[in-house]
Amino acid sequence: MKSVYNLFVHVMIFGMKVFSLFNSKTKKGIRGRKQSVSIVTEKLQGEKVIWMHAASLGEYEQGLPVLEKLKEQFPEHKTLVTFFSPSGYENVKKRKQIADSICYLPFDRKKDVKEFVSTFDTEIFFTVKYDYWYNLLEELKNRGTKNYVISALFYEHQVFFESYGKWFAKQLRQNIDWFFHQTIKSQALAKKLGLNNSTVSGDTRFDRVKQFLDRDNHLEFIEEFKGNQKLIVFGSSWQTEEDIAQVVAKKLPEIKIAIAPHDLQRVPHLQTLFPNACLYSSLSNSQTLKLSDSQILIIDSIGKLSKLYSYADLAVVGGGFHSAGLHNILEAAVYGVPVIFGNQYRKNPEADALIDANGGKCFDDFVAASVFIREVIKKDVENEGEEKSFLKQMSENAYNFVNSQPYATAIIVKKILESNI
Repeated sequence: MKSVYNLFVHVMIFGMKVFSLFNSKTKKGIRGRKQSVSIVTEKLQGEKVIWMHAASLGEYEQGLPVLEKLKEQFPEHKTLVTFFSPSGYENVKKRKQIADSICYLPFDRKKDVKEFVSTFDTEIFFTVKYDYWYNLLEELKNRGTKNYVISALFYEHQVFFESYGKWFAKQLRQNIDWFFHQTIKSQALAKKLGLNNSTVSGDTRFDRVKQFLDRDNHLEFIEEFKGNQKLIVFGSSWQTEEDIAQVVAKKLPEIKIAIAPHDLQRVPHLQTLFPNACLYSSLSNSQTLKLSDSQILIIDSIGKLSKLYSYADLAVVGGGFHSAGLHNILEAAVYGVPVIFGNQYRKNPEADALIDANGGKCFDDFVAASVFIREVIKKDVENEGEEKSFLKQMSENAYNFVNSQPYATAIIVKKILESNI
């Protein structure tokens, strides 16, 4: 089976190289991997390293609280963050962050892995959620590295539970020291595979978003834009969420709408849908009067969304109406903002939990979502100053849901320290 896996890796690489001829993001990933060895050689040559791997941006945010705490405990160690996806790497490299080195994870060919990991001494490695690269895990284990999975999430349709998945499960048994599961269900499924070395720690994303409440969430121009009106934020929007925005803008002309697309390449399309919208990047102090008269604001700048949610009365979070995957709903819910999203979120157990807490709601299509938004906003406006409206109750529920979750990072770091000191 190992030979089949290695063949799969080679086929995947070939496919990505072909696809990169037509896709700029994939091309960045192909080119970026050619620089990975030189990046770690320059920054980490011969150093003791704590290494976090994240598939993309969401997993990075999930793992960051753990990396921050481990860096506090091992101040003499260098820190490395690797990404598989260009959307993660390209976003994070522009930020101020704690890692001493950031790069793409080399493709999982044995020779590439050996060359990369031999540059430095990895004492602690953790991957986030379920991004497993088997040659990498085996090479690190052979070198004496402690390997962990944090916010692990097992579900029924993973390869491990197929007839041909025994080899993959065996690799995890041999090469992972400990799993920190998001849910009891995930741990139960893992134990069916013989993966008994585990703890149910919860989801570190809760820890990450709780940190938002202690920072300055001010965004220039947003108070002027919102004024005394209701604000709906469409975060990480795709086409369906933008369809909802069109309906809501027409049916509720008195409310404000801010749209932050999942990809800035969607901005020209949004300008076509909303020709009178303001662009955030074009705002200046002289435009505040015009801004207060505008209904739609398009956020065409990276890194604003998590702060923007703090101004919202309701959030519509993208990715749940198709297979792309639901984006982070906790970034809005932590502020006590009710969240609306599509119902395709199998890999997001927090979505079901938020719905059960009545702090969020999912829909099959944009029509049903639009009708619901219109109804709750109108009722909230009608009940202004009176007893608690349905929207305000959802808001309270969302806040309590996030802020009552256990501190997963403390559980994880305590166990890692017990194993490494």
